[in-house]
Amino acid sequence: MLYNAYEMQRSLLAGASAFANLGAEFLQNPVNPFAYFGGGPIVASALDVFAHAAAPRGKPAFGLVQTEIDGRKVVVTEEIVLQKPFGQLKRFVRDGVEGGPKLLIVAPMSGHYATLLRGTVERMLPGHDVYITDWRDAKLVPLREGRFDLDDYIDYIVSFLEHIGPGAHMLAVCQPSVPCYAAAALMAKDEHPCRPKTLTMMGGPIDTREAPTAVNKLSTERPHSWFEQNVIATVPMHYPGAGRAVYPGFLQLAGFMSMNLGDHMTSHWEMFKHLVVGDDDSADATKRFYDEYRAVCDMTAEFYLQTVDAVFQRHLLPRGQFHHRGKRIDPGAIKDIAILAIEGERDDISGVGQTKAALTLAEKLPAKFKKYHLAAEVGHYGIFNGSKWRTRIAPVVEAWIAKFD
Repeated sequence: MLYNAYEMQRSLLAGASAFANLGAEFLQNPVNPFAYFGGGPIVASALDVFAHAAAPRGKPAFGLVQTEIDGRKVVVTEEIVLQKPFGQLKRFVRDGVEGGPKLLIVAPMSGHYATLLRGTVERMLPGHDVYITDWRDAKLVPLREGRFDLDDYIDYIVSFLEHIGPGAHMLAVCQPSVPCYAAAALMAKDEHPCRPKTLTMMGGPIDTREAPTAVNKLSTERPHSWFEQNVIATVPMHYPGAGRAVYPGFLQLAGFMSMNLGDHMTSHWEMFKHLVVGDDDSADATKRFYDEYRAVCDMTAEFYLQTVDAVFQRHLLPRGQFHHRGKRIDPGAIKDIAILAIEGERDDISGVGQTKAALTLAEKLPAKFKKYHLAAEVGHYGIFNGSKWRTRIAPVVEAWIAKFD
């Protein structure tokens, strides 16, 4: 019922958005006299803001068609090099450029598409052979493809590294820090030839007992049964994944929006004012952010619930009780994978100390293979996107990779 009610509301808002967009275009038409007099510009701006907020969104494109290397423009082509039911491995091929450290960027499966890391990929492209995990929207995966849980996530990471081959580096952004760390430990214990040379984790919930945030507290204040009963829905019949139990992306988005509702309202108010005065560039910048932010996808119920239980409620990894298919994950097995932990001073999703805990857990890893970086005055999204990521954080990642490549 929850998902069907949302779909009905989404359809109604899509129609309202289309009408609002038509009204805005009519009032902004240069041949329309109302575009210059009375309240025309104000009404047109208000309609524009509403149309953008209510418009339905699908999966965004990366849109990275070129990069610049040594002052030269280089064409970039996206290639799907390995495809699985719940995700694919995508490579950004630089035309005529060979070599460079192989870098697997592991995108979070947390309600947004991998394109949320567009800025991360763009910044690392000039100097690296970049791959990314492109997770699939669970509502589009037919039931015949089976389940996908945290164990499967770890298996996917291992298979992606195997496909890339020996000598790769791995960068985990937020949520995948735990499964990437687990995969690294498993591969290290087996002395797998394709284990990563370096593992960089940014804003990841390795130990959420450290500086718990509002997100962490929500997970611990409610019993596991509450999440099963209140946030799990069934995919409606008109999707390929009909009948699959999922944690809908729209619920995830609603949760994050409510955490910083005042900031989001201010952003839209500023966008409205920019439109009124004709500052389209500033308004478009806000629109681009929300085009990505509001593009959401579903997670399988089993993956979401297992993550809530193992990572946020029982803290199994830092307590030495995390298992993968019956085998205990031993961070002490990591002896030659260089680990870089990066945190944002103002991160309100993963508190300071949660990612750093990975360095302590890897007790047999020599000190020269460990590094911690606290990004001053940086929030969660600023760790992997924006000017501070490009100018202050990415150079730290690049230097770490180069040191062990």
